[in-house]
Amino acid sequence: MLISTLGRHRQRSVMIPERFTIIPAIDLKDGQVVRLRQGLIDRPTVYQTDPAEVARSFAQDGAELIHVVDLDGAVAGVPRNLQAIQRIRQVTSCYIEFSGGLRTIESVREALSAGADFISIGSAAILDPDFLKRTCAELPGRVFGSLDIRDGQMVIKGWLEGSSLTATEGVRRFDEAGVTALIVTDVSRDGTEAGSNAEFFAEIARASNRPIIASGGVGDLDDVRALKRCFTDGVVGVIIGRALYERRFTLHEARAVADGGQ
Repeated sequence: MLISTLGRHRQRSVMIPERFTIIPAIDLKDGQVVRLRQGLIDRPTVYQTDPAEVARSFAQDGAELIHVVDLDGAVAGVPRNLQAIQRIRQVTSCYIEFSGGLRTIESVREALSAGADFISIGSAAILDPDFLKRTCAELPGRVFGSLDIRDGQMVIKGWLEGSSLTATEGVRRFDEAGVTALIVTDVSRDGTEAGSNAEFFAEIARASNRPIIASGGVGDLDDVRALKRCFTDGVVGVIIGRALYERRFTLHEARAVADGGQ
């Protein structure tokens, strides 16, 4: 198990990197399930109108953790799709990790109340570093960092704005704040199915004290295999979106590769 549960309640512990894990993605825009190409929010591809049904399908295929992104919230600076989280929570017992617009402790609490088990913070690491630290302290084991990298620099606000923070500096900031794990997105490859840059993720993992979850570019099962080989470097899982929606392979097939199959 990637994640262990403590106690009888829905309180989650820290990430336990026992094996490489496949994490399906649900990106939300206007309440619909979409995918973007290289973060271009004005060119979404709509795959489903019912996020809960997509989550149910992933759960049936054995998903343990679902990565949910509120694209509207990421741009607006406040969550816009919490009702979708509530519906997903109603139909599946999978762990839910949620991001998008979480820039105040109130918005974080709202996301958790809606049904998220974990939250991810990206833009606020630059806009309000103290908020990141306070949130990690208040919610130990439940805060991920979102390190979104384009051309070696961290990007923010739904990837619409650049920053002065390099990938290495971003890793250091998240490590010092005490995030549970770090989701690293290769923005230039995200949604392209052009292939995942395994060495890029492995390099960041070697520079970090946190488990790394890779995101961006996965197009076939060979990409999954390449990332799995980085497990010893600290890459403990991969987020997959478009390749699943385009039926390049199934979640079941990806999980079989992660579990040691061919």
